[in-house]
Amino acid sequence: MTSAGTIRPNIPSPALKPRTLGRLGLLALVLLSTGCATMGLRAAVDLHVEVTRHSPESALVYIDDHYIGSLAAVAARGVRIVEGKHRVSIEKTGYFPYDAVVVSRFDPILLKVDLLALPQ
Repeated sequence: MTSAGTIRPNIPSPALKPRTLGRLGLLALVLLSTGCATMGLRAAVDLHVEVTRHSPESALVYIDDHYIGSLAAVAARGVRIVEGKHRVSIEKTGYFPYDAVVVSRFDPILLKVDLLALPQ
């Protein structure tokens, strides 16, 4: 209270200077870029595809409805997927589609793909 009996309002502390804010932003950027804020990131696992002789190499590979590449390319290079549950689909006109649900944890995953031709 003041001498006149009125209540004095709380006065906030002075605002940070723009120069200080710039340094705090730079510090945050450095911490994020150096990996200090990696909470929520998941490890990746290798997915390998083994293809039979009569499966078409031009078949299309999708993981979780995202196009990955041709069956030949995926079989040659493999794919890295984050840990968790994923749906792998392989499609080619004139063949039955191949669908598999994989759960990646720590070990590499091997899928043996045998696309069967549709009856004519």
